[in-house]
Amino acid sequence: MITILLVFGTRPEAIKLFPVVRALAATPGFRVRTCVTAQHRGLLDQVLDLADLVPDIDLDLMEPGQSLDRLTARLLAGLGEAIDVERPDLVVVHGDTATAMAGALAAYYRRVPVAHVEAGLRSGDILHPWPEEVNRRIVAAIAAHHFAPTETAAAALLAETIDPATVHVTGNTVIDALRWTEARIAADPSLAAGLDEIAARFARKRLLLVTTHRRENFGGGMEAIARAIGRIADRPDVAVLFPVHPNPAVGTVMEAVLGDRANVARVAPLDYPHFVRALGLCTLVLTDSGGVQEEAPAFGKPVLVMRETTERPEGVAAGTARLVGTDEGRIVAEVTRLLDDDTAYAAMARAHNPFGDGQAATRIAALLRHAYVRDDPVVVELIDPAARAAPPSIVVARDCAPQLVRL
Repeated sequence: MITILLVFGTRPEAIKLFPVVRALAATPGFRVRTCVTAQHRGLLDQVLDLADLVPDIDLDLMEPGQSLDRLTARLLAGLGEAIDVERPDLVVVHGDTATAMAGALAAYYRRVPVAHVEAGLRSGDILHPWPEEVNRRIVAAIAAHHFAPTETAAAALLAETIDPATVHVTGNTVIDALRWTEARIAADPSLAAGLDEIAARFARKRLLLVTTHRRENFGGGMEAIARAIGRIADRPDVAVLFPVHPNPAVGTVMEAVLGDRANVARVAPLDYPHFVRALGLCTLVLTDSGGVQEEAPAFGKPVLVMRETTERPEGVAAGTARLVGTDEGRIVAEVTRLLDDDTAYAAMARAHNPFGDGQAATRIAALLRHAYVRDDPVVVELIDPAARAAPPSIVVARDCAPQLVRL
């Protein structure tokens, strides 16, 4: 049996990795173990409960207000001890968190291979997003398997001279999680019934869903976002649903600027079923989150990104997302354009979602089975990065080392 240890600590990681945990657990030849750091305790636990996932190791490392260097040191030591206990054949990390970076580094120190889910995202600016852009570049230097969500992400890895044989385009596992959660809500509406009152209260208004939490927006940027939301909420045809991040750098600003406006529902962070329902209810999304840029297009909802750069340029290229920064006037103007111009709204709402088809976790499990078990063939599409326009060929891969594979 091949022991695989999956390491995660935040809500986004849990959302995007629980489909991978399920897929690996259903794959013959694998013994699956999970270690959570609880970098985000409450938000993480919401997803664990939804997915009925009980971690094998819970480091419980969250401390209020801890610095990044203290968190990183504690993560590195704690995850190193966990790897020593579990002695895995492979460590799987996700994305660009401190947990992912420390998990990859702890595995590297023990010469344990690392698989990186959602590899290859790049903004090109090490300060935006901060510190995530550097975290994911560190993981890329260590990983033995790079599971890129899109061809753009794969191309970024190849441009950094990552071995092409290790780069695999799988789609983004967040679409797997979203579709699974949609089905759960359809079967049991009580999972998201907490939004019934807001849905009824704002039934005759167009709902703007807002999320913001990025460190680089703290201070003046957050204040500008708050003022923009207030101006937008002055419209009689608009209501705002705002799950406020627990960081005081967000909540204190929003309380001071927005107060108790009747048509702004500032609520506690939504668990994932309620967030998925909110995406279905809203007209458009205003966010500085990375994951929301991937999720909203699956519902046909335009996304205005309150950042100057994005590591998910596919959404911008496809027309599902638009960068608006944190300038108050620009945010108001872009929201107003979508609310008042049906053609502009339709162009974004109908754009193709480039982030996946809901089968990414299955592809990841199949690729790892081929890499570590190798007792059955895997059908893959070979893509030559030097001749992207050429039709791909279908081959049976046993012991070959393809340049870039996509199931």
